[in-house]
Amino acid sequence: MSKLGNLGARLHHGEIGYDFVKNRKLWYGISILITITAIVGLAVRGLHMGIEFEGGAVFTTPKNVTASVSQAEEYAEEASGHDAIVQKLGDGSLRIQVAGTGTEQSDRIKEELAQDLDIEAERINAELVGPSWGDQIANKAWQGLGIFMVLVVIYLAIAFEWRMALAAFVALIHDITITVGIYALVGFEVTPGTVIGLLTILGYSLYDTVVVFDSLKEQTRDITKQTRWTYGEIANRSINSTLVRSVNTTVVALLPVAGLLFIGGGVLGAGMLNDISLSLFVGLAAGAYSSIFIATPLVADLKEMQPEMKALKKRVLAKRAQAAAKGEPAEPSFADEPVDGEPVDAAAAAAVVAPRGQSASRARGRGRPSGKRR
Repeated sequence: MSKLGNLGARLHHGEIGYDFVKNRKLWYGISILITITAIVGLAVRGLHMGIEFEGGAVFTTPKNVTASVSQAEEYAEEASGHDAIVQKLGDGSLRIQVAGTGTEQSDRIKEELAQDLDIEAERINAELVGPSWGDQIANKAWQGLGIFMVLVVIYLAIAFEWRMALAAFVALIHDITITVGIYALVGFEVTPGTVIGLLTILGYSLYDTVVVFDSLKEQTRDITKQTRWTYGEIANRSINSTLVRSVNTTVVALLPVAGLLFIGGGVLGAGMLNDISLSLFVGLAAGAYSSIFIATPLVADLKEMQPEMKALKKRVLAKRAQAAAKGEPAEPSFADEPVDGEPVDAAAAAAVVAPRGQSASRARGRGRPSGKRR
């Protein structure tokens, strides 16, 4: 077994682990700081909306244009008086976007671009994009997001409980806010591809959260019938038992997205890939973070406000105090798997199944090879 596989097995069986729930205030503080930074960036810099949302003209040149992207961008800005975005397409042609232009301005810009690029004006394809189309896309996206959130909350409330639904909802809002704030800080253009990316990351974020919640639901069944673990401790065990799976899923998903963002968008200059790849990259990373550091600790906080969970915590702490006074280990090991709400003591189980008159140690050793060679 590889080192990573061995680590995952040890985490799953509770042999090792990190106390995520105990340090939840630290994670809450980090998330609040990141969220505030994203909101400030969004308020100060705003979003760089694409031509689909603002309206304007798109000019496509023929393949044999000798001008570079920077030169074409300079020509377009001089002709229009507005900022221009130039992208070099795979066939060698240039795609020039100029926002805030009408039909008359478009014809004039086309003529000036033809002169600057030393080509015939008829060979430049011009298309006008109205802002109403972008408004329709934005409205549909908001409607889709609202419907998705409502359905997610309803499903989680039915499949699990309302506290888990609330925690998942907070985690999703956390992921969207950070992703949109990063867009504002970086200055990438917001296009319909960005909207698609934002809607896509919600599914990934929700997947990691539901995996942890499912493990937590199974391990906290009949939790009040035992006095060894608090709800927060079992929630922490659920995070650790699914940690490697969440990390592996996120890394595998991030690798191709990183290729689109850093190689396709950065090295190859395929700017149109940046809009969707950045939203996916930031959203996937934020989703994995929120499922581990936000959603499950928040569920533990909400659950431990219940009277029965408060009473359970008091019983657990009292039992540990008595054990400590007797010189016994105060806290049990998570390596003991809980069954029907009560962890199994291996020695006690062996004593129960041992035949009458036979020691528990001998019973545990029956059926095992003695180590002697025949």
